[in-house]
Amino acid sequence: MRLTAAQARRVAIAAQGLAETRPTGPVTRAHLKRLIARIQVLQLDSVSVSVRAHYAPVFSRLGPYDRDLLDRAAWSHSARSPRLLVEYWAHEAALMAVDDWPLMRWRMREYAHGRWGTEIVKRNAKLAEDIVAAVAELGPATAGQIEAHLESEPRGRKGPWWDRSDTKWVAEALWSAGVLTTATRIGFARHYDLTERVLPAEVVTRQVDEEQAVRELTLRAATALGVATEADLRDYFRLGARQVKPAIAALVAAGEMEPVEVEGWAAPAYLRVGQTVPRRDRGTALLCPFDPLVFFRPRLERLFDFYYRIEIYTPAPKRQYGYYVWPFLMDGRLVGRVDLKADRTAGALHVVGAFAEPGEDPAALAGPLAGELTSMATWLGLGDVTVGERGDVVASVRAALG
Repeated sequence: MRLTAAQARRVAIAAQGLAETRPTGPVTRAHLKRLIARIQVLQLDSVSVSVRAHYAPVFSRLGPYDRDLLDRAAWSHSARSPRLLVEYWAHEAALMAVDDWPLMRWRMREYAHGRWGTEIVKRNAKLAEDIVAAVAELGPATAGQIEAHLESEPRGRKGPWWDRSDTKWVAEALWSAGVLTTATRIGFARHYDLTERVLPAEVVTRQVDEEQAVRELTLRAATALGVATEADLRDYFRLGARQVKPAIAALVAAGEMEPVEVEGWAAPAYLRVGQTVPRRDRGTALLCPFDPLVFFRPRLERLFDFYYRIEIYTPAPKRQYGYYVWPFLMDGRLVGRVDLKADRTAGALHVVGAFAEPGEDPAALAGPLAGELTSMATWLGLGDVTVGERGDVVASVRAALG
């Protein structure tokens, strides 16, 4: 089978749920559950200049929704509303379906001494035991609360993440190993608890071997991507080539994926069986830098001819587009970029800059962009959209906003 570049782009957008009509009524838990089954992960990131990254993909696909809905799904549990999501290293630190947590057991074994700082963890085996005992006694607790409980070191000023106390390093390692998990977050601070007190017993006790788990993860990646190269499939859950190659072969043999050629793609690709090929371009949305459609930059360039790098760590005078730039999808194509900041003091969503892609008419994208900005401002509880001076779209957006 052969796909044109346009067909591959439409498949990718449809697989991500961006081509569908947004709900007209309130967004419900059922909407969220269906979305997670489709895109699999919501990446976590601490930057909150506009809105934290895990909230944004839900807005981009379902429109304005109550963020408490996602908070409850991820960080609370009741008999009436069981926990739907759990944090783990799925892609990067991300929210994923609770039922899929056992698919990461092989990674938890790899991270038995943590993902980073393994030497610190290895020389602190007794501290690991003490932290588990402390959490068992305290219930959900931050690393600082655990440390205070243990009185493991003076309570002096803490530096950035690379200057963590041993307690923080070991708690993070226990989280990576699956011994602890995130019970809740308050002010985005992680509160650790014993995994067996957070997740259902049938999830905690379920054993999945690595081969089966990788096959399932590869299939989930294929579902989320629609059409993908081996590199795309690997990146979605950060799998290795030695894992994914046999998984792809098994899924093709089972009729779950089929090999395809995509116009302009150098590498072979695979189409998720059952994924329709849309006949026209659809989908308009603002996409945060960590959205699953854009987080693998080589795929983004291949699909949309869109070169994108986040410029948070670039000195301000050297930034081309801005600090926290959202690609703008309009009618199934990436046509612009918008640097956004939620100015909560002024009660406004501030457009620091807005830029059209080469060959795009700034006036043509201003109206749809203004609509998405107004919707986002309302969703964030901001009463206005203000527009700065950077970029060739700002004048047209300002006019469209009236």
